Amino acid sequence: MMKRAVWQGLIAGTAGVAVMTLGEKVEQRLTGRPDSHVPARTLERLAGLPERPGRQPVPVNWVMHVGQGALLGVLRSVMAQAGLRGALASAQFAVVRLTNDQILENATGVGAPPPTWPRAELAVDLLHKAVYAFATGAVADALAARNGPGPGQRHAGRRPGRHADAGPLPRDQAWGR
Repeated sequence: MMKRAVWQGLIAGTAGVAVMTLGEKVEQRLTGRPDSHVPARTLERLAGLPERPGRQPVPVNWVMHVGQGALLGVLRSVMAQAGLRGALASAQFAVVRLTNDQILENATGVGAPPPTWPRAELAVDLLHKAVYAFATGAVADALAARNGPGPGQRHAGRRPGRHADAGPLPRDQAWGR
C-alpha cells in the first residue's frame, strides 16, 4: 500500500499544484496581485541557502512550490488508500496543506500567522489551497479506487453506521488485494 501511495501521491500532488497554479495565474491577472516569493524565501532558510533582498530566484520558488505540493500529495494518497476519500477527506486535507505552509513559513520567520494578514489576502490563500486540496484529492481518490475499497471502507461496509460493538476487520482482511 505504501509503495502505491508514494507514486500515486506524487502524481496527485503534482496535479494539484498544476491546477492551483493555473488558478493563481488567472486570479493574478484579474486582481493584479504579484507573484509571492515566500516559497523561495522559506526554502532558502530551510536549506541554509544565501538570502537575497527583493525578487527571489524563480527556480527556487518553483522547487518549493511544486516540491511541497507533490510531497504532501503522498499524505492525501495514504488517506485515499486507507479509505478516506471524497469531499470530506479533501476538506480535511486542505487544513493539513494550510498547516504545513504556516509551520514552515512561521518557523523560519518568513511568514506571519494568518490572523495578522489582511482579510482579502487570507481569503485568496484559503481559496488557492482549497483548490489544491480538492484537485489533489480527486486524483488520489481516482488512483486509489483502481485498487478497490480501502480498509476503512471495507470496515464500514460490514455494518453501516457507527456501532460501539463493531470490532476491527480481521487482520488478513484489512488490506484486501
